[in-house]
Amino acid sequence: MHLEEKTLGSEQKYDGKIVKLFLDTVELENGGQAFREVVKHPGGVCVVPLDSEGNVLFVRQFRYPHGRVMLEIPAGKLEYGEDHRACGLRELKEETGCTCDSFEYLGNLVPTPAYDTEVIHMYLARGLHDGAQSLDEDEFLEIEKIPLEKAVEMIMKNEIADAKTQIAILKTSLLTGH
Repeated sequence: MHLEEKTLGSEQKYDGKIVKLFLDTVELENGGQAFREVVKHPGGVCVVPLDSEGNVLFVRQFRYPHGRVMLEIPAGKLEYGEDHRACGLRELKEETGCTCDSFEYLGNLVPTPAYDTEVIHMYLARGLHDGAQSLDEDEFLEIEKIPLEKAVEMIMKNEIADAKTQIAILKTSLLTGH
């Protein structure tokens, strides 16, 4: 079929805690063959916690692959087969300590479609109620409140690099009119 590739074989090369790496052999639409490296990832969830004053609760945390602290919205990895709504509510509570009255689905995004199966589900949390964080033993982060309008400006000035944060914040801004 036009623009489709048929999988002829798949060999697992790595089985990690988060990702699995496969080397697949595919048949192209012209009958030729090619190799595809595929990272299988269980997916994730991100949450825009928007308070009643129009502030977003962000987290700052060190991201090892990039060697720097990054500003992001709360997020987490799904376990294989886990419900993304439940995961999002859990991550909101763990990272910010907050629960919410409203948890609106903003859709999903595919961050790296060329070689990775990861899908990230986005949510908007409103009606926030403060509580205590419950971070994982190996998780270290700081919470920072930023007005939604300023967060949009920061994205447009390339001051927020994280793709899921950019997309979810821009969607939230359009949906809320801020």
